[in-house]
Amino acid sequence: MSQDLAAQSGTPAVAVETAAGTPEHGLFARLAAEAFGTFVLVLGIVGTATFNAANNGQILPVALAAGLLLMAAFAAVGGVSGGHFNPAVTLGMTIAGRASWADLVPYWFVQTVGGTAAAAVMFSVIPTTLPALLGLEDKAALFATTANGFGSHSPLATLTQGSGTPAEFSLWGALLVEVVATAVFVGVFLAVTSKRSTATGAAAVIGLALGGLLIVTWPVTNGSLNPVRSFASTVFASGWTWDQLWLFVVAPLLGGALAALFYRAFMPVVIDDEVYFPSTTERVGTEPAAGLVVEHDVVDDGALASDPESTSVADRVTGKATTTDATSSDAGTGKADATDKSASDAGATDGDEDGKTARS
Repeated sequence: MSQDLAAQSGTPAVAVETAAGTPEHGLFARLAAEAFGTFVLVLGIVGTATFNAANNGQILPVALAAGLLLMAAFAAVGGVSGGHFNPAVTLGMTIAGRASWADLVPYWFVQTVGGTAAAAVMFSVIPTTLPALLGLEDKAALFATTANGFGSHSPLATLTQGSGTPAEFSLWGALLVEVVATAVFVGVFLAVTSKRSTATGAAAVIGLALGGLLIVTWPVTNGSLNPVRSFASTVFASGWTWDQLWLFVVAPLLGGALAALFYRAFMPVVIDDEVYFPSTTERVGTEPAAGLVVEHDVVDDGALASDPESTSVADRVTGKATTTDATSSDAGTGKADATDKSASDAGATDGDEDGKTARS
């Protein structure tokens, strides 16, 4: 029904994809899973970055911790909540029709709570003497080194300050890098978690993608790709971090939305296993065989199977022919009935006349 209404209004139909045989979990369980997973992810990123001076400020330990802990969290609770742990992923899944709009704000809220809690844990364990040893004023200044930034606050600018002309990335450069990197990450997430994906080890693929993209974006922005990760560092940091936070909220969300739109535009709707192209086949008006995929202009990613009240694309394609066949059948039946009735009436008339002649 929902798809029929969408088809009549010209709006693409969207439905939530649910894996066959996967038990549905209540909202509380899903929110708890998201909070836990985001806590683990931010703990790995911000926690490693907080004491990264011990690693000479290299990005590899941070990227490795982020990738490994994302794998672990996704494997642990991804089957409960979907394993988003990132507002950009949640937005992408929602726009792609793979999550409910009703869950968007609750997911964002618990993700923020989980990430902030992880940052609070790391901030609370910083030794009071460590900032001075690193030439920093206080713990807030130390925590600011974990924050995302651009311009004079990008890692590359910090590394080249001694040259007299530090290499600084502009606002637009930082925005472009974050949008593109997040779009790639969300695109990978959407692809490998789809029911039609043939990839094995989704947790490993997603974790490796995040780790690799953090390495790419680190010199420019210190690698965000996640508004909650950026917010968690900013809450306990000082100075400039609040002024630049907006970019690391807007850019990942924009990247996630772009990935979802691309995903919807170029992926077919799946019924079973094969592809069915009603616009290029001569069998329009006939019911497609079992195990066919109807190619559609928008990705519903399971919408045809998941909405029991909806009419399938195949039914809509063949509906006209079915109606025509039914009309022809009814017309043919009516004509035959009329012919039989006429013949019967004629026979009865002849019989009456014969009877009259015999009596005469």
